[in-house]
Amino acid sequence: MFIVKKKKGESEDKLISRFKKKTLDEGIILEVRDRERYKKPSERKKETKYRVAHMIELEKKRKY
Repeated sequence: MFIVKKKKGESEDKLISRFKKKTLDEGIILEVRDRERYKKPSERKKETKYRVAHMIELEKKRKY
C-alpha cells in the first residue's frame, strides 16, 4: 500500500499521473486483473505454453 500526497504547487493532473505511475510500478493493476477471475492451474499452464510458443514464432520471423 502506498500514499500519494499532493506536493506544494503541484497540479491535479500531475498528481494523477504520479498515482498511475506508482500503481504500475507496484503491480497493483495487474494483480487486480488477475484476481477478478480465478484461473485453474491447468489454464495458467496452457496460457504460458501459448505465450512461449508465440514468442518463439515472433523470434523466427525477426531473424528472416
